[in-house]
Amino acid sequence: MKRVAIFADVQNIYYTTRQAFNAHFDYNAFWRQVSADREVVTATAFAIDRGDEKQKQFQNILRGIGFDVKLKPFISRADGSSKGDWDVGITLDVLDAVGIADVVVLASGDGDFDVLVHRLRDRHGIEVEIYGVAQLTAHSLKRAATRFVPIDDSLLLQGKQV
Repeated sequence: MKRVAIFADVQNIYYTTRQAFNAHFDYNAFWRQVSADREVVTATAFAIDRGDEKQKQFQNILRGIGFDVKLKPFISRADGSSKGDWDVGITLDVLDAVGIADVVVLASGDGDFDVLVHRLRDRHGIEVEIYGVAQLTAHSLKRAATRFVPIDDSLLLQGKQV
């Protein structure tokens, strides 16, 4: 049985599934799919904390599924821009999975992760599966992955429009 480490870039998945499908990602279906016939050795969902009650409920759902939820505060700047980026945190946690996982699953379409994926495959011999919205996932990330899995209706909450 292969050992799998699961990482979810919650903001990226939320915004890309909303843009492409006007629907919510189904983390339960995702978990079932990526953990089938595998041993989950670690699973982390990276999210931004806005202190919103619905968001807290969602975070508890993720914990109930099996994810460790890591939160970073949402920062609003005086110029109206905002910041809430987990790229470095995700990268560090993924690298920590080297030696304990045979497969890394990353739910994100962010092309910044292509360098990380190459490192995992080339230096560590780890299979990397990327789950993302096909038309909104960086081509460089798709090419870097061992396997790209496009998010489709089977990974969306049915009847739950955004």
